[in-house]
Amino acid sequence: MNVGRRVDYAVRALSYLAGQTDGKIVSRADIEKSQDIPSFYLSKIMKDLVAGGLVHSHIGSKGGFTLAKAATIISIKEVYETVERPLVLMECLEKGLNYCSYCSVCSQKSIWEEAQNLLATFLAGVSIANIADRQGL
Repeated sequence: MNVGRRVDYAVRALSYLAGQTDGKIVSRADIEKSQDIPSFYLSKIMKDLVAGGLVHSHIGSKGGFTLAKAATIISIKEVYETVERPLVLMECLEKGLNYCSYCSVCSQKSIWEEAQNLLATFLAGVSIANIADRQGL
């Protein structure tokens, strides 16, 4: 698992939206500028966040974005999985014997499985509200 730019930028964008007054529509340009997120990344990320049900898109000259859910119920795990893929430390944990023929006798699988469960549980317990800056980051 690698936490790359897409996840970082998504968390920053959501945290910024969470720091705004309720119902305030924030333009893409405002998010770009305030969070120093390159335009080409932000467009794709916001599209994923809208598709994932985390953000509402508002069209028109005064358009932009608002959170689709309360920041208290948007977990970092959900953000990661919305812009990347399911949280998996090793492919064998997801694909089993289809990925590795040693899966059924692997002595390390349980260690990685437990580590994955711990990480998933931790990230599911941290919300955007926990890290949102009410001053707008």
